[in-house]
Amino acid sequence: MPPLRAANLFATVEGSRLHSVDCAHWQRWGPYLSERQWGTVREDYSADGTAWDYFPHDHARSRAYRWGEDGIAGFGDDTLSWCVSLALWNRKDPILKERLFGVTNAQGNHGEDVKELYFYLDGTPTHSYMRMLYKYPHAAYPYQDLIEENARRGGDMPEYEVLDTGVFDDLCYFDVQVEYAKHAPDDIVMRVTIENRADEPASLDVLPQIWARNSWSWKPNTDKPSLAAGTDHEGRAQLIGHQHGHEPIVVTAWSKDAPHIAWLFCENDTNVKRLFNMEGEGPFKDGFNDYLVHGDQHAVRRDRGTKAGAHAPIELGPHGRAVVYMRWRPEATPDEVPFDADALFAKRIAEADEFYGALQRDMNDPDARLVQRQALAGMLWSKQYYRYDVHRWIEGDPLQPQPAAARKRGRNADWMHLCNADIVSMPDKWEYPWYASWDLAFHAAAFALIDPAFAKRQLLLLVKDRYQHPNGQLPAYEWALGDANPPVHAWAAWRVYEIDRALTGKPDRDFLELIFHKLLLNFSWWVNRKDADGHNIFQGGFLGLDNVGIFDRSSPLPTGGHIDQADGTAWMAAYALDLMRIALELAYANHVFVDIGVKFFEHFLYIAQAVSCDDGCDTGLWDSEDEFFYDKLRLPDGTSVPMRVRSIVGLIPLFAVHVLEERLHGELPGLRERLVWFLKHRPDLAKLVSRWNEPGKGNALLLSVLRGHRMKALLRRALDESEFLSDHGVRALSRYHRDHPFVFDHNGNSFTVKYLPAESDTRVFGGNSNWRGPVWMPVNYLLIESLYEFHRYYGDEFRVEYPTGSGKTLSLSEIADELARRATTLFLKNRDGERPVMGAYPLLQADPRSSDLILFHEYFHGDNGRGVGASHQTGWTGLVALLLQPREMAASGSVPLAGEPGRAPIPAAPSAPARPTEPAVEPETVSALASSAVK
Repeated sequence: MPPLRAANLFATVEGSRLHSVDCAHWQRWGPYLSERQWGTVREDYSADGTAWDYFPHDHARSRAYRWGEDGIAGFGDDTLSWCVSLALWNRKDPILKERLFGVTNAQGNHGEDVKELYFYLDGTPTHSYMRMLYKYPHAAYPYQDLIEENARRGGDMPEYEVLDTGVFDDLCYFDVQVEYAKHAPDDIVMRVTIENRADEPASLDVLPQIWARNSWSWKPNTDKPSLAAGTDHEGRAQLIGHQHGHEPIVVTAWSKDAPHIAWLFCENDTNVKRLFNMEGEGPFKDGFNDYLVHGDQHAVRRDRGTKAGAHAPIELGPHGRAVVYMRWRPEATPDEVPFDADALFAKRIAEADEFYGALQRDMNDPDARLVQRQALAGMLWSKQYYRYDVHRWIEGDPLQPQPAAARKRGRNADWMHLCNADIVSMPDKWEYPWYASWDLAFHAAAFALIDPAFAKRQLLLLVKDRYQHPNGQLPAYEWALGDANPPVHAWAAWRVYEIDRALTGKPDRDFLELIFHKLLLNFSWWVNRKDADGHNIFQGGFLGLDNVGIFDRSSPLPTGGHIDQADGTAWMAAYALDLMRIALELAYANHVFVDIGVKFFEHFLYIAQAVSCDDGCDTGLWDSEDEFFYDKLRLPDGTSVPMRVRSIVGLIPLFAVHVLEERLHGELPGLRERLVWFLKHRPDLAKLVSRWNEPGKGNALLLSVLRGHRMKALLRRALDESEFLSDHGVRALSRYHRDHPFVFDHNGNSFTVKYLPAESDTRVFGGNSNWRGPVWMPVNYLLIESLYEFHRYYGDEFRVEYPTGSGKTLSLSEIADELARRATTLFLKNRDGERPVMGAYPLLQADPRSSDLILFHEYFHGDNGRGVGASHQTGWTGLVALLLQPREMAASGSVPLAGEPGRAPIPAAPSAPARPTEPAVEPETVSALASSAVK
């Protein structure tokens, strides 16, 4: 993409923390609780892998978790030794509101879905300040209504959401704002501000909670932490928390709006009486619930436990407001008397404003600034402590019943090496409270904008030996670690490297080399495992696109045989180019990397030749009749059938593009000679390379699986508003298939793909994901970036009709700008003052107090932009933060963040001159290429 203007973030107070040796200390505490630990694979000890059924929501309040914790607005240290969250009770609910509710995969008519209203509004990378908002109704929460109505609805009907129940009508709810501010890295204040939005009075019980993660129920001789009531030197109630290996902490809570705060205690242990009808000594994990909701005085203690809550009863008049505080700090830290919490929050908010002010200094649109800041806040809030030891999970724990023997042959049994215990960026802490490898790559690219060090650590996590399989594969996601996600890790590593260099002024080649060596193993895994016939045509399975085709591509096909995938092959071509680019960058410091850079240059050409050859060849996936790339079904009898589905699968070959410029790489010893020799001896492959010679600057080689005609043919469809192009980005499936479904018949069975702009009507991959029409941010981002790269070669004079049929032509860079604009309009207010993404929330959009609350959905309605799927998947949808950032050279002349792989700061290049036709590097021109080498 064009160069990104680098803001002077590190001149701010927050930026100085990020850039200091004390940064790790500041980041020790953060929003690291999951929003849903129940219903996850980690907590599933069933024989058949039915995670949703084995540990349902109804068990969550009563059952201790093995591998993590969850809660509303959660906070904790980086091992979750201590956890903090908020509990609420409106005195009408059947249960205490301690965690977010949603329907399970089987209960939802379109799969799992959280049924709550909450918004992540602000945050800093060190978590010195964090803010979120939760909307809690006055009336009893409609748990049963949501379950029953979603069960009644079929796949052809929309989801039944909490706003549809009417429980928020007439503003009969509380706005509950939760903020955290750090007085020091481990001295933290939680501020809960409750506002009654209704014209009527209302009551509420507020319980800020702190507890120890259960680590004592699994193996013998494990010390049990404690929280005990006490008083300070002035007689104020406080808690003292002790945990083995940690400094004791002091916890206090106060509120002028609730003068009679009382500490309640219970144990973070399973209520075996309720769940298993066994004898056990309480009080149990659900003690606060049973005390408040059922009036059970024996369900809590008043002096000690492993879980404590500051019970603050609140009475609010119409539009009344109340504030509750909780603070925890090391016991050895001197207390400040008086301690001014509100002054602390004002200071940290001002620092956050300064930090984002530096980032957004060239953003003139206040709405764009608001969208970007909330997108980044969502990413910061979506960090999670993730612990999963597959060997221990399969074998079982010494103090627990032995798991079923079938587990040793079941899910993830071939990943016994995997042992994770880290802070990881999650796609969505409720619907996807586990990492996914290709999601995480996009997260890192967006995180690099504000915290490049964290972005680099995230990418390095997946190539650590306790993540990466010994065979080189990267773990895909918790439900099936052995599935294959698109190989975008090298792309992300390069993007993060460039952004980091622009922000810090220093190229971190140590990071680049470390990840490069591990990605070599991963590339080899792809070549050896996912090229069924050894012809440089790849498979890979669903590759993150779930139900994009007529079959589940990760399962045995009903026809037998296998599918040669246009997307799998294109991803591998792009992977080769990304590794080539990294190798050549590393070659500036170590010339031995030239050889391996050339090797990936060659490998790319082998793949490009295989995928792009004409219909008459055995391997090609290009359909000259439709002028589109299609998957090809290989049947057991040796015949093949093109799957003529016009989907994003056929556009992904656009992503495999790179311009190799002599002005940047011509000085690398031996590079010129190696390229010339290879192209001279393989004239069939040389024809795939387009060359342009710019006087005074040398050669530019366009490396792409597409030549100009085929690129224009793909763009003709991609930019056609009757096919892929929507008002808000490029769809995952052409709208052509709305009236012309693709149908494949085999042995009396019929398989169909049709355009579905929003929710899926198929249960392939659970039904909670749809690649048959909606707009997805990550593939739009990569398409935009690829067009900028093509423009680097072709220049301003190479023009394409946009939109198709309009008669108007634009340069590829201008088209990329337009696609970026369309994608950002998903979140920005339109002329009617509405945000397309919030189309399912008319009550909020009509409320001036809520119209600036934004959700960052998993994907978007292909016709109107309404948010669909997971409602807080800021992970890859957070890429909008990069699309909104002004893209110019930094004032200091920093390196561009995308596109040009320069090894040192370079000035902005003028627009490239017009390319006439795109000359291939034919054998007779190889000598010219050699003679122009930089001396």
